[in-house]
Amino acid sequence: MAQLWGGRFTKETDKLVYNFNASISFDKRFYRQDIRGSIAHVAMLAKRGILTEEEKEKITDGLNGILRDVENGSLEITDEYEDIHSFVEANLIDRIGDAGKKLHTGRSRNDQVALDMKLYTRDEIIELDGLLKELLEVLLKLMKENVETYMPGFTHLQKAQPITLAHHMGAYFEMFKRDRSRMKDIYKRMNYCPLGSGALAGTTYPLDREYTAELLEFDGPTLNSMDSVSDRDYLIELLSAMSTVMMHLSRFSEEVIIWNTNEYKFVEIDDAYSTGSSIMPQKKNPDIAELVRGKTGRVYGALMSLLTTMKGLPLAYNKDMQEDKEFVFDAIDTTKGCLALFTGMLKTMKFNKERMEESAKHGFTNATDAADYLVNHGVPFRDAHGIVGRLVLYCLEKKIALDDMTLDEFKAISPVFEDDIYDAISMKTCVETRNTIGAPGKAAMEQVIAAEEAYLAAE
Repeated sequence: MAQLWGGRFTKETDKLVYNFNASISFDKRFYRQDIRGSIAHVAMLAKRGILTEEEKEKITDGLNGILRDVENGSLEITDEYEDIHSFVEANLIDRIGDAGKKLHTGRSRNDQVALDMKLYTRDEIIELDGLLKELLEVLLKLMKENVETYMPGFTHLQKAQPITLAHHMGAYFEMFKRDRSRMKDIYKRMNYCPLGSGALAGTTYPLDREYTAELLEFDGPTLNSMDSVSDRDYLIELLSAMSTVMMHLSRFSEEVIIWNTNEYKFVEIDDAYSTGSSIMPQKKNPDIAELVRGKTGRVYGALMSLLTTMKGLPLAYNKDMQEDKEFVFDAIDTTKGCLALFTGMLKTMKFNKERMEESAKHGFTNATDAADYLVNHGVPFRDAHGIVGRLVLYCLEKKIALDDMTLDEFKAISPVFEDDIYDAISMKTCVETRNTIGAPGKAAMEQVIAAEEAYLAAE
């Protein structure tokens, strides 16, 4: 079909060039936003007397009809149109005649696509935020249920000190809480309406940009028309924020994968989120966790692609910017899918609490507390450190935990030890005596859990 911009040209566009230039295959996904923006634009044109009330009603009814027919499947968005804007406008003209030709008054495809992308991105940020909140709710439930579930805490993937599963889950709660904060920041910063900026220099029509912004629930109009049509900062910020979300999911996935191994056996992943082997009947693979970990690179790639696309572009609009959509769409779909699946996996996962506690005991995670015991009995810390080092060496040779040593064995290495050493190095004592805010002790954790509950309730 003839393009909406064809008047300047005397020769039909080569089919290969047309296909290369067209964006309908991917920008059709924001048909709702395109129609919503057009309805607001028409309402503003009528308010300013640029269109009559009758024309406004006719165009609005036509646009709502197109929306309804696309939604119910009776109108298909096909590649005979160059982009979603052409699809909507051409179908409007077919339906209502010459009044439809006035839809584009005072508007360029440059500010139109900038608006559509902002409206679409706003909607997706709300969905991403909702998925993050669902994950936080699952994490909070696990925290509340596991304030006395003891497990090893790690540094360098080496068992370090005893903590609780509630404390471990709480670390991820903080990460995803920051991710929500980033989403809200992006929404707030991007929430200004570019419509009315024209191709790059505004328009001679007496538009009311404040009114359009209000109709579309923006905080106001953008203040520079050149920046308005060439700004993709908010998409780069979103891709960066999603990359951080994926990094957090990937770290969590890595731990689930490790915890699921035969060597750890800390967790059992529900059958719905696992697969088997085609030749090894004993296998139960953590595929969802592995895929989330793998898809992180896909979102990182989208961020680097858009940064690279934008880095050399002069003002104002350039066709290169069309490359933003496929990257962003794919990254959003990937992040949303990973959040939903990971949340489902975590919600149905079973934790082997006895195994976790035994792992903490046999990993000498209470060695620091044994040293603190000696210090509290007058032994200089450096000497205490050496004494406990000898205890650990002895236990390794005997293949026992510190808790399994007899008092005579303790005294053979240092006469300072008495019966109360067993209470001092119990998992319960090691954890419960750490009660500064942010630590794994029960009192500290309950204080944090109350704060996190209040945070989620306030949202």
